[in-house]
Amino acid sequence: MKFQLSLKYLLISIFIFLIEVLIATKLKDIFFVRAYLGDVIVVILLYTLVKSFFRVNNEKLILGILIFSCCVEFTQYFNIAEKLGFRPGSLMYIVIGNSFSWIDILCYAAGCLLLFVWIKLNNSKPQQTISD
Repeated sequence: MKFQLSLKYLLISIFIFLIEVLIATKLKDIFFVRAYLGDVIVVILLYTLVKSFFRVNNEKLILGILIFSCCVEFTQYFNIAEKLGFRPGSLMYIVIGNSFSWIDILCYAAGCLLLFVWIKLNNSKPQQTISD
């Protein structure tokens, strides 16, 4: 892993973050969007955020994000946010989460699968060259 600032990925990360905020604040009453789409998108946000600052192997990064996401989800099973003293509604309580769900893990896996397919499709495209 090597530090390398990527403005492209940073701008994408900001855009995806704003979508997540929109989902959490304005679209929270639309069950499918709030309950599932947000979890799919959050792994994509993590991917673009890491790619904003580091040059790293895509497949290893996606696997790492899936493992990280699952670990965070499993901490919710043990009510870690509450045990750490975060109050319901606080930023850290929301970030860590408060309810374990196997469906959330499936959503994280779906997001990682989408990332993997997107990367494979983009890497398989022939590179354009300038010829005289």
